[in-house]
Amino acid sequence: MSTELWDLDDGNRQANCYIIKFVASLMPLKSKNMSSYGARSGAAAGYMMKMPPLADKRAAAEALCSTCSGPIYSQGLNTFKVPMAMFEVNRAKVVQSMLEQDPSAKGLILLEGGKQTTRYDTDHEPVFRQESYFHYLFGASQYSDCFGTLSLPDGEATLFVPTYGVDVATVCGASPDFEFVKVELGLENVHDVVDLKAFVEREMKRLDETEVESSCSDGLNNEEKKGGGEPATKSKLYLLKGLNTDSGNFATPASFEGIDKFRDVRDDESLFRIISESRVFKSSAEIDIMRYTNWVSSMAHVEVMRAAKPGMMEYQLESLFQHHTYTHGGCRHMSYTCICACGPSANILHYGHAGRPNSRLLEEGMIALLDMGAEYKCYASDITCSFPISGFFTDDQKSIYEAVLAAQIKVMAMLKPGVSWLDMHREAEREILKGLIGCGVLVGGGKDLDEVVETMLDADLGAIFMPHGLGHFIGIDTHDVGGYSPGKPARSERPGERKLRTARQLDEGMCVTVEPGCYFIDPLLDAAMSDERQKHFLTERVNDFRGFGGVRLEDDVRITSDGCENLTLCPRAIEEVLDVMSGGSWPPATDVLPEMKRKWATCKEGRMEFLDM
Repeated sequence: MSTELWDLDDGNRQANCYIIKFVASLMPLKSKNMSSYGARSGAAAGYMMKMPPLADKRAAAEALCSTCSGPIYSQGLNTFKVPMAMFEVNRAKVVQSMLEQDPSAKGLILLEGGKQTTRYDTDHEPVFRQESYFHYLFGASQYSDCFGTLSLPDGEATLFVPTYGVDVATVCGASPDFEFVKVELGLENVHDVVDLKAFVEREMKRLDETEVESSCSDGLNNEEKKGGGEPATKSKLYLLKGLNTDSGNFATPASFEGIDKFRDVRDDESLFRIISESRVFKSSAEIDIMRYTNWVSSMAHVEVMRAAKPGMMEYQLESLFQHHTYTHGGCRHMSYTCICACGPSANILHYGHAGRPNSRLLEEGMIALLDMGAEYKCYASDITCSFPISGFFTDDQKSIYEAVLAAQIKVMAMLKPGVSWLDMHREAEREILKGLIGCGVLVGGGKDLDEVVETMLDADLGAIFMPHGLGHFIGIDTHDVGGYSPGKPARSERPGERKLRTARQLDEGMCVTVEPGCYFIDPLLDAAMSDERQKHFLTERVNDFRGFGGVRLEDDVRITSDGCENLTLCPRAIEEVLDVMSGGSWPPATDVLPEMKRKWATCKEGRMEFLDM
């Protein structure tokens, strides 16, 4: 982690000076107590005059992001430089959305960060990873056991970090320096976590008083306007609580000793809807990070393709991927558990977990399905490559691979704002079913091909061979939030479609994975062969594919104003896969598959630069 301070070149001088003046207007917090805060809260009206308007703060932060200026996060060397102003943009988006929903909203947004846990009953500490909602607003990926607040309506950010006694400091290092953390993260205030209760009490009171004072501009006193001096709207304490529709788990509201005092003014409903929806639409700075994680992970996939050969173990492929992404990309975390499924292993969609720990021996004739992605500054990538371990495709492997690739190309061609994700899933199923007809696994009965495929879809045959959804939102989480938000299309009940993690219409700024697949899973094949609607479509050829495993191709895609951009840069055409496996260079000199809409880029001096192919 490195922090680079203000870069005042001519191109960003105005934005940087604005932020410097803004930070300088705040009282320094040199002590670890609340004395400086108390002085500030005693002059609420004067203090509020110093706060820049929310829209101006956002504009200044976006300017810093565009030039990668201000405080910067980086893992050093040639790793990507993340402008911490990106999180100021995120905060402004959320506060602005809160005010759009309720123009009179005021109070505090309170979030609790991730906890440093231990393994079962031991003192072993797994590597810390910040809670995603907290990270979205504060960017404090390296600080555990924190709290954070945003004030409404001005959007002022305050972080609360723990400090340590001598015993803990001896083992873990000195307590964080508040001034350093404030500059490092680009925040207005940083306090000791022990001051949280007093801060919330004083800030809620200040916000109430601010409204009473501002309401007297027409010359009437408080009693004349309010009938007793009470503010028209009480300040609220906005907490995060809501259902994650992917996991079925609930976001847990922040809690601290004494929070019951605010039970009459706490709001557990508004924040979750707004911050989840905000995360659905990525800023340009967020896209840049995801372009980087995709670049790092794509290059790692290429290295694994080059190294894979019969006689290796699946876990060695996992190890090579992790080594590359950490050594060359500074990615300490994987976005999810690596899936290194070779041969029959690919019949298990989430192979690699407990009981199936990437432990199969690679053999001649197997096809590998490797689903692996690294994350950087908590932003994910999610990429799947499929390739033949022996270095060449058999006829059957080629047929299935081409069917899946055709599905991916068809979807890429159709992605744009306004299209239904459910419709995209059905398009992918159509292409895969056509491919299965082409290689003799399914039979059309001499009828028109398109008509036969529609009949197969009506019989839910697509879900036999692609028993998962086409893809999902991606961002700070691999399965990112917002899939089934209130007021959005509900989950389908049909086989296959019910596995979709969203049924929304796509819009500019969304990021989704496009991951069609075709698998030969014995229990599903057996069920289809006994199903009255499905069995007459299957031929004896299907038995030739038992034990085959499966093929999946997965890329991360952002929706643009008129189409999409593929952030993933992996070999996809068969000739690209075979060339890389035989030692060919990557990226290639020529893009032989422009239909994949890959926007070629590389990381240079911490910034992503586009390449001319």
